[in-house]
Amino acid sequence: MKTTQWFTTKKVVAIGIGAALYGVLSVAMVPIGPNVSLRIAIALLTIFGVMYGPLVGFLVGFIGHSLNDMMMWGSVWFSWVFLSAIIGMFAGFINFDKTFNLATGHITKKHIAKMYMYAIVGMVVAGIVAYIGDVYFYGEPPRKVWLQIIIATASNFLVTVVIGIPAILAIAARNKKHSKLSVEND
Repeated sequence: MKTTQWFTTKKVVAIGIGAALYGVLSVAMVPIGPNVSLRIAIALLTIFGVMYGPLVGFLVGFIGHSLNDMMMWGSVWFSWVFLSAIIGMFAGFINFDKTFNLATGHITKKHIAKMYMYAIVGMVVAGIVAYIGDVYFYGEPPRKVWLQIIIATASNFLVTVVIGIPAILAIAARNKKHSKLSVEND
């Protein structure tokens, strides 16, 4: 049975490393719409969320996106910070499945389907939160915001499908291979 502690030294270190990586890698972006860019850093939200759980995924997205906003623009646009945080949080929900075990490489087709489902649902929820923040708190035009959210969701899902989940599967395969090792005593 897996026990879950909200904060361990390992998780705190993962949050720091993940947030720093997310903040720095978000600089590598390709503009694809009005104030929307394709960012490979989105894959880190899936990777850290799945590896360490929803709280770590949330904080990697929240802190990392905030760091990037401060570095790039000098201020933080919180509705989109929460978008990244929610994507990371939903990625971590796979850890609530007691049969999922990345450490031993135990990932089934059901787990893979759940990861994709959590990615889609997380991105939809994140888009709704970003819409509410942009329109009702920042006063952005609703039509522009919907366009931004549709483009961002499509590009974020593409990065998750092409990089994020395949990276998790590669980690699982490596862990499965190494979990069969044994120590021989002479």
